[in-house]
Amino acid sequence: MDNRNLPKVETHLYIDGKWVEGSEEPVAVTNPATGEALEKIQQGGVAETKQAIQAAKRSFSTWSKTSPKKRAELMNKVADLIEEDTERLAKIMTMEQGKPLSQAKSEIQTDVENMRWNASEGQRLVGEIIPSPDTNLWQVRKQPVGVVGAITPWNFPSNMIIRKISPAIAAGCTVVLKPSSETPLSALALMELFHKAEFPAGVVNIVLGESGPIGETLSESEDVQKITFTGSTEIGKKLSEQAAPSLKKVSLELGGHAPYIIFPDADLELAVKTLIKTKFINNGQVCTSPNRIFIHKDVKAEVTKMILKAMEEVTVGNGLDDPTVGPLINQAGLEKVEEQLEDAQKKGGKILFGGKKLEEGNYAKGYFFEPTVVDNVTPEMSIYYNETFGPVIPLISFDEEEAVITAANDTPFGLASYFFTQSIQTIDNVSKKLAYGMVGVNDTSISHSATPFGGVKHSGFGRENGTYGVEEYIDVKFINIRTAK
Repeated sequence: MDNRNLPKVETHLYIDGKWVEGSEEPVAVTNPATGEALEKIQQGGVAETKQAIQAAKRSFSTWSKTSPKKRAELMNKVADLIEEDTERLAKIMTMEQGKPLSQAKSEIQTDVENMRWNASEGQRLVGEIIPSPDTNLWQVRKQPVGVVGAITPWNFPSNMIIRKISPAIAAGCTVVLKPSSETPLSALALMELFHKAEFPAGVVNIVLGESGPIGETLSESEDVQKITFTGSTEIGKKLSEQAAPSLKKVSLELGGHAPYIIFPDADLELAVKTLIKTKFINNGQVCTSPNRIFIHKDVKAEVTKMILKAMEEVTVGNGLDDPTVGPLINQAGLEKVEEQLEDAQKKGGKILFGGKKLEEGNYAKGYFFEPTVVDNVTPEMSIYYNETFGPVIPLISFDEEEAVITAANDTPFGLASYFFTQSIQTIDNVSKKLAYGMVGVNDTSISHSATPFGGVKHSGFGRENGTYGVEEYIDVKFINIRTAK
């Protein structure tokens, strides 16, 4: 088989356990590395979304009563199928999204871990017996909220789905999924495995089509009790407004603008190695990607030299060839990087490495941009305050601990933050004062099945992963039973 051929994958909507055609015109999915159309995907709209909601509502009455053990068995069956299908799932993801193949495989493995972890956690949703008067029994029960509308982005087109579906179904909820229109194939490939595992009809449904009408239908429906969304802050606010009249639960994982602080006593080799590795995951198209690199003035020259040397090892290419970075997702993503760098240079920024889109040879038809380092970044520049979502390392000098904390917090976003130091006093002070939902100290690994993931401020609210992630899909019910006559 030609290594460049797209593996066979379903192209229909999945509603109530059946593959169905959409009422709108099919839309082609494009490979961002080559510009080629990969497959035409069926498209639905409001009617199909309502059908999926009703299917999920019907299924909820039985799925919510299914024992946690049985739910876990089915989830683990899907996890096994995902693991067995890693090669195909990863290739589909790389071809529609662009990320290097090894990163796609790693994402699929995270799917497996998330499914298994939540399958177990769903069996640990224990209630309480609260000390009460002798005449009464006070109980606290945890029950699934109901139908969940899940809306997912393109940058992690498989794991963002599993991170929402797995805790929801583990808790006893049913789901209507709306994946990104940029990357529907990864979502469909997962639905094939839920279908193969013989999940009850209606527990998991997928609607493809224009985001606006589908998102609005899910948000406004009285039959949907929960909206979970990962994406831009702008869209998150809109969904929150649409959901408000029905007073449904909402959790939002939105934009980020992560600071990465290198103090003078840091292990500089570790800090630089970790920066390069973390920054270029998914070509910088990650909400937790380091976006503002604050370096203490005493080590600025040395660290900059180390970064530039490390940049020489960063490779760019088609994700199927497993380079360091693949293409950006689309033309708009490419133009955003160009505009930020142009603005920075006009205001005194200096390009130390890269700085241009790649247009020759194998890059000609894709959305490729050189991995870039820009120095002398100041608050007057767009890149200082706006998330890049691209392969750019902006360098900023600082000289005082409190000043860099203030600078790091000078953003409406509060998702991820990182800093490197060997001082226990600095660790304690900075980790407490950074206004972010997650802080990495001498490490950037902040996403794990067992640990809470989420932000504060304009980065949203609610948590995914860990015990906190499953709790997002339950209602707490107090029951007061009078036991004495």
